[in-house]
Amino acid sequence: MIRIAAVGDIHLGSGDQGLLRPAFQTLPECADLLLLAGDLTRHGTPEEARVVAREVQGLGVPVVAVLGNHDHHDDRPDEVTAILRDTGTQVLEGQGTVVTSGGARIGVAGTKGFGGGFVGRCAGEFGEPVMKEFVRYSRRCADSLRTSLERLGEEGCDARIALTHFSPVPDTLAGEPLEIYPFLGSYLLAEAIDTAGADLAVHGHAHAGTEHGMTSGGVRVRNVAQPVIGRAFHVYHLPVHDHATTGAAAPAAR
Repeated sequence: MIRIAAVGDIHLGSGDQGLLRPAFQTLPECADLLLLAGDLTRHGTPEEARVVAREVQGLGVPVVAVLGNHDHHDDRPDEVTAILRDTGTQVLEGQGTVVTSGGARIGVAGTKGFGGGFVGRCAGEFGEPVMKEFVRYSRRCADSLRTSLERLGEEGCDARIALTHFSPVPDTLAGEPLEIYPFLGSYLLAEAIDTAGADLAVHGHAHAGTEHGMTSGGVRVRNVAQPVIGRAFHVYHLPVHDHATTGAAAPAAR
């Protein structure tokens, strides 16, 4: 079994140093890697990013992250990314990475993603240029996720994980006001995941949502926003992939 620790929406500020470190230091005992599903800071400042970096530096397990909308608020996502990467965190945006743990090769494809809504109630590329760009940006995020997952599949990973901030499905938004669903995720992410294949999809962003969901193609989705999981992180268990199996994703156990 591959053990995946995950959390999002930790929203650390300048005065939060040490808040999560004691829990994170237990990770080598229970997990093979830590996934951070965005909104790591409150306002996306370099000062806050340094707080996050110190919390996750030298934990003894690989750390893979995507940024969230809060991490973009100060318009310095490149600086936030560089600070995290300088201390060993792999920050993904339209990319994939392979983590090796205990002989298993775990592929993680990551993008922040974006909104737009879900089938039947979604935005389209029509009308004003700003609306077209909104949807095209969501599509570019989804396309990069699909491409990264496909490449990881070609590399023969033992498990593949889609890591986003925005949700790929409406299931994990249950509890949020219906009016804001279009700003919490996009069906384009789920289409990318189902097209390329994955063993697990992890996201944050929906603080009042629900932990469990599934894409129409049968990939299990988990909302790991900290207000939802109610702890420093949650650990999910994935069976090691049978390389003779293609197509459908393997089930993800809790």
